[in-house]
Amino acid sequence: MKHLVLPLLALLLSSCAGYQVGTSKPAHLQNVTKLYVPTFTNETLEPRLAVLVTNAVIKQIQMSGAYQIVSQDQADATLEARISDLDRSQWRAVRNNTLRTRELLVRLRTDYKVVDPSGTKLHAGRVLGESYVVLDPNFQTSERQALSEAAERMSATLVDEISSGW
Repeated sequence: MKHLVLPLLALLLSSCAGYQVGTSKPAHLQNVTKLYVPTFTNETLEPRLAVLVTNAVIKQIQMSGAYQIVSQDQADATLEARISDLDRSQWRAVRNNTLRTRELLVRLRTDYKVVDPSGTKLHAGRVLGESYVVLDPNFQTSERQALSEAAERMSATLVDEISSGW
């Protein structure tokens, strides 16, 4: 019986050796635990896009658990971002009419930086989010869904860059 208990106990105790709970942030962001995220700057002509993208990023940060979202006076750093470009292009055409769009490709580019309270840049980058949507008769609804999906994909990439250090 002793011969079975000792190896089993050793196996159970070593199963989580080297692992830790939580995220593994980049080294230059290790001291940042609380993040302030103001509404992003929108340099495109799309109305209400800044709020859509900012909310997607905040939701993604909260899901990752890497940072706590707080007000500016409590923050260790601020995530500033600028929506620099929004492209819409035809992805697929209707089979018998190449001028009529069947699927739309939406690309969203955002430049961001994480700065500490003194204004020192801790991290910066550019992320891209893409979405493909099949157009239905209500073009505005289809396009808004594509923008939302592109914002979600872009925010996943942005949060991955600021919260994963490997």
